[in-house]
Amino acid sequence: MEQNNKENKLDINYLLEELYSYSMHGIKLGLENIQRLCKQLGDPQNQYKIIHVAGTNGKGSTSTTLETILLEEGYLVGKYTSPHILKFNERIRANGIDIKDNEIADYYNTVKKVAKELDINPTFFEMTTAMMFLYFADKKLDYVVLETGMGGRFDATNVTNAQVVVVTNVDLEHTEYLGNTIYEIAKEKAGIIKECKNIVVGSDYEDFLKAINEGRLHDSSLVNIAEKYKNIDYQLDFDKFVTRIFIDGEEYVFSLFGDYQINNFLCAYETAKIMGISNSVIKNAAKKVKWQCRFENSNIDNQNIILDGAHNLNGMKTLVSTIKKAYAPDEIVIITSILKDKDIKSMLDELKKTSNNIILTSIPDNSRGLTGKELLTFIDTSKKDTRKNIVVEDNIIKAYQLAVSYNKKIILVCGSFYLLGLFKEMLNDQRGEQL
Repeated sequence: MEQNNKENKLDINYLLEELYSYSMHGIKLGLENIQRLCKQLGDPQNQYKIIHVAGTNGKGSTSTTLETILLEEGYLVGKYTSPHILKFNERIRANGIDIKDNEIADYYNTVKKVAKELDINPTFFEMTTAMMFLYFADKKLDYVVLETGMGGRFDATNVTNAQVVVVTNVDLEHTEYLGNTIYEIAKEKAGIIKECKNIVVGSDYEDFLKAINEGRLHDSSLVNIAEKYKNIDYQLDFDKFVTRIFIDGEEYVFSLFGDYQINNFLCAYETAKIMGISNSVIKNAAKKVKWQCRFENSNIDNQNIILDGAHNLNGMKTLVSTIKKAYAPDEIVIITSILKDKDIKSMLDELKKTSNNIILTSIPDNSRGLTGKELLTFIDTSKKDTRKNIVVEDNIIKAYQLAVSYNKKIILVCGSFYLLGLFKEMLNDQRGEQL
């Protein structure tokens, strides 16, 4: 039995390597491939209702909160998100359960066969999206919470008509594909709206709202939660690591923690209200939301560890704002690695405000990754304190052991989801347990 399990694991690893190889086809703007794939598969994306979620930050938290609320209401629910942290399976979930390895194999082989018949070369995301659409159709779901991969207008997920569209916010990202301004990027993200009558947005930035308004029908409903809920109260509970949100005299205990989670919760809350879901259901669901690596708190060997996927400047600023409310710089040690296409200097400057001790590490075998020494070049090391407080350790386990040796209240791991996945995976291997 054990031998069979090993063989199955090797088989799925081989298959996933083949699936990942579709990344070599790059990023293609346009919907022709996914439309042809879906048509040949019987247009499975039309067999359930869609809640489509786009945005620079907060898509995953908002989508997972919506998934949890819909499950609490009793619906059959799918969720599609990216990237994954530890396993590809995390991307495709039906009724709160990740797709199984054998199901990945079945649906991959089906889509691969169709792509060959059509004589097309889909990207990795197009292949994965087609697999997801078909899988969810076979599961006979009521709703699918569909997170865009990049942008919106030409995103592979944009072959559906949504019941509700949520755009959390927009920041400068993927400028080589989406545009060089907030307005241009927001126009791309607004491309998922099409004929949708219910739109929820999480930002009151003027150029963002201009683009969204230009992308919607005149008779559609647009709710800007940044305006509608601007006077609500909330509290960060650093003892239980929950966010307490007060709306119209009622308290919602949200299991995701941080200032930045307020807007994510409100986007999900407003969407649920549009769908007629009661406050009691939303309250029950809010306590149950689980979304790893979003201010995820773990305790290992009496060491408090916070994992957060702050992977761009805006995300880093909100993380720093939250951390500074409870911890002094001498109480924190940070392990970080940042991808080369990010605003590295500004992100590191934010981290320097947060901690007196920063360990720069690397993400090996990642074309977008940098070594610790390369990251160090973005920091002014002319000052003695900086040279002392910022160190390089490219081995992630040794970086963790070094962080433990500082004996601080908190070890904060942040900067890239790839780093967080590597950290979890290597620590799990070392300890033989699940972090």
